[in-house]
Amino acid sequence: MTSRTELTSELAAIGLRAISLVLCAALLPAPILAHHGTNISYDRTTTVTMKGTVAEFWYRNPHPALFINVTDAKGQAQRWAIEIAPTPYTLALRGWGKSRADEALKPGTAVSVTVHAARAGTPVGLLQKITNAEGVDILGEGGAGPAR
Repeated sequence: MTSRTELTSELAAIGLRAISLVLCAALLPAPILAHHGTNISYDRTTTVTMKGTVAEFWYRNPHPALFINVTDAKGQAQRWAIEIAPTPYTLALRGWGKSRADEALKPGTAVSVTVHAARAGTPVGLLQKITNAEGVDILGEGGAGPAR
């Protein structure tokens, strides 16, 4: 026969394991969600459009990035870093592979870029669209632009 103390101790151990399991399950998604702070980092209620020249384009995971040099109204040069939300894999599925990106976004290429600017006021943005010097939208928020 089991004593009352042994039974109480066993129930306490089961309860502790159950609480531990629930806490682990609740905390597991936190690192996964931590990466996606897009709505926190960028003001998605407004857009900013600017003209500049391509300095660099990174076709890398987790998100490609475009760096452009922009001259402001005071004549001051400023480099903007622009995050492109789809991954390279998603862009490639939509017809925007690395070779197409390298061709369309060579350093020195004139572009007009529309972004959701950083809430922090820094020269950083989330891409909405890139338009080339001919006025053709070449890359947009959801991925690739018009087929070539």
